[in-house]
Amino acid sequence: MQKILIVEDEPDMALGLRDNFEYEGYEVAVAADGQQGLDQAIRDNPDLIILDVMLPKVSGLDVCRHLRSKGVDLPIIMLTARGQEIDKIVGLEMGADDYVTKPFSIKELLARVRAHLRRKTKQVADLDTYKFGDVVLEFKSYQATKGGEAIELSPREFELMKYFIQHRGETITRDRLLDEVWGYDNYPFTRTVDNHIAKLRQKVEPAPSDPQYIITVHRVGYKFLG
Repeated sequence: MQKILIVEDEPDMALGLRDNFEYEGYEVAVAADGQQGLDQAIRDNPDLIILDVMLPKVSGLDVCRHLRSKGVDLPIIMLTARGQEIDKIVGLEMGADDYVTKPFSIKELLARVRAHLRRKTKQVADLDTYKFGDVVLEFKSYQATKGGEAIELSPREFELMKYFIQHRGETITRDRLLDEVWGYDNYPFTRTVDNHIAKLRQKVEPAPSDPQYIITVHRVGYKFLG
């Protein structure tokens, strides 16, 4: 299920958006101010953000700018009540993908959300190169660098990374990784996954003992936050 983060301080607007998107089958989280939205976007890694421009604590423009400066590349659709051209220009320069002026048609917003999510999904499906932190993965040539220096990843490690990227932010069980990456329906040794993850962390994490990208979800599996 795709996750949408709505950052909106008007309660009625936030509730209406939440109800509509949940009705369409999305998982929805809501933040009531810019700081909360920024924290949730970084922590929860949603698939798309709907971000109001005028927010308490941190403006939507500053939230967008900060996320882009951190390398967060998920689609951001900004909302404004003012409809001023300068807001749209500044928002797009800050890294927003789209702009909707209040009042707007919920059908139009839903259509734009679906279009951006389809585009993002296609980009991941057609993945040739992916960057997180100082790691760059080249999937066609099976080459990888960290901090500009070549690192050796096995084909299996590349496949693991590709699967993680395609399901970024999801909690993935060890059995699911065995099924989808190794191709075994009932492989008896889930420890195989743990061993591969440990080796992968040694190669791509800044501090393998305290990983920030390939996260362990206790008693369940793993989550990729790159």
